[in-house]
Amino acid sequence: MKRIGIMTTGGDCSGLNTVIQRLYRAASLRGWQTIGILDGTDGLCETPPRIIEFNDNTLPIEAARLAGSFLHNGRAQALNFETAAKTGKLEKFNKQLRKSLLELKLDAVILIGGNGSLSLAWCNREIYNGLQLICIPKTIDMDIPLTDKTIGFNTAVQQLTSFCDQLMLTARSHHRWFVTQTMGRDCGQLALNAGIAIGATAILIPEIKFDVDSLINHIKKSPTDYGIILVSEGISLRGHSGKPADMISRKLTAAGIMNRTAYPEHTQRVGDTTAADRILAARMADCAIHAIENNETYVMTAINDCTCKTVSLQQFFESGEVTPDPNIPDIKTSDAYISPDDPLLDIATDMGIYIGETK
Repeated sequence: MKRIGIMTTGGDCSGLNTVIQRLYRAASLRGWQTIGILDGTDGLCETPPRIIEFNDNTLPIEAARLAGSFLHNGRAQALNFETAAKTGKLEKFNKQLRKSLLELKLDAVILIGGNGSLSLAWCNREIYNGLQLICIPKTIDMDIPLTDKTIGFNTAVQQLTSFCDQLMLTARSHHRWFVTQTMGRDCGQLALNAGIAIGATAILIPEIKFDVDSLINHIKKSPTDYGIILVSEGISLRGHSGKPADMISRKLTAAGIMNRTAYPEHTQRVGDTTAADRILAARMADCAIHAIENNETYVMTAINDCTCKTVSLQQFFESGEVTPDPNIPDIKTSDAYISPDDPLLDIATDMGIYIGETK
């Protein structure tokens, strides 16, 4: 009988509970024992490690649609990779993780995380030596290399779209523009997808340079006197500081364009998991279980060309743009961004959306 551990790390998103429940269900049908590691690597740093034994009543199927993680994603004040690196305790931290995993007598660990968590897993892979490490990509940022989809992204797009749909109604009533700031860090996928869904007037993303004067002219030439300008949190404006939406708003106000800012913030991370994300969670859970059966390790589940299969963590790491982690000294993260030939960019342009200086 195999004994597997499941943990969620990094930022939360919708779909985590779905993949946890599907993993447990598939494992139990095989007669495997499943434990949940609470608070990710934080839980492994406690003595004894903080875990929960799964059974049929631990996470009911009707609760699997809910946002957040039943296993939690860590505490801000706990010792983790970031705080350990900053305080010179990284070696001690890694040894504690290794010690806890050995104490739990696991055959495999399934880590559900974003590009930072997966990069850390690869860069510190000796922690999992002798265990099967299977990673499942989740993030609302869609910034993980080698997969067309990540758990949580579809629900986040729906949440942001619903938020903007309501803003559009009050925008029309008051002949006003709303500068709405999205999450996504340095990747513009969330803003781009939601922007096309709502028919935004403009979408500003980190990957494409934009010109404020061109943006203003585009708004002034709009057939309507209201609308949404989506601004990804990762954009920058030379000579200006502060929140990106505030910077753009000030420029529009100076040009005589009536506007307000809006911040959906963490509502983008929540919401009942969409059917698309639930199906994706089930597919990736199934792929992870088969990877354990096939004795694979140091792999990540991925969706490409509608096929779900595993890719090596090394390939994942080396396929992205490897950059220093802003929060963890001497650690690098593999990032994916919007490609210049992404068809959604052409679609946005064809819809009359200002997307930046693309030509």
